[in-house]
Amino acid sequence: MSKAVLDAGPLIHLAELKALDVLYDFDTLLLPETVGKEVAKYQRSALKYPNLKLSQVRAPGISTDLIILAQAFSLDQGEIEALAILELYPGFLFLTDDAAARLAAAQRGYSSHGTIGLLIRSVRVRRRTPDSVLKLLKDISRHSTLHIRPALMTEIVQRLEKEWAKSGD
Repeated sequence: MSKAVLDAGPLIHLAELKALDVLYDFDTLLLPETVGKEVAKYQRSALKYPNLKLSQVRAPGISTDLIILAQAFSLDQGEIEALAILELYPGFLFLTDDAAARLAAAQRGYSSHGTIGLLIRSVRVRRRTPDSVLKLLKDISRHSTLHIRPALMTEIVQRLEKEWAKSGD
C-alpha cells in the first residue's frame, strides 16, 4: 500500500474529474490543515469522498532550511506545511500539481506525482482502464481547473496511446 502527503491540486482536480477513486489504494493520505481549508473552499465534496483514507494533520514547526527553500520557490502555506510533514515521513509520496512545489520536493529527495501522474498510475495499478484514463486526460481542459498547455496534453495522450497499444493494457 502507498502513503502520501497531499497538496490541494490533486484533490480538487480529481474531484472535478470525478476520479478520486484513483486514490483508493493509498492506505494513508495526510492532509495539512491549510490544504484542507483550501480544498474545503473549492471542492468540499473531496473531503467527504467515501473510502478515501484522508487524515487531516497539523504541520510541525517549519525548519529554517524549509523556510529558505519555500522563499526561493515561492511556495504557498499549504505546500510549505506538506513539505514540513514530509520531513517527518520522508518515504511518503508528495501529491501536488504545483511545478515549484515538485522541484522543491525533489531538492529535498522526495518523490511526487500530480493529477496526470495519478491518473496514469491508476492504469498501472489496475484501478482504471487505459481507455477511461485517456478519456479523462482528453477532458481535463473542459472538466477541470488544472492548467496544462494543450500541446503538452496532446503529447502525453499520444505517448500513452502508443505505450498502451503496445503493452495490450
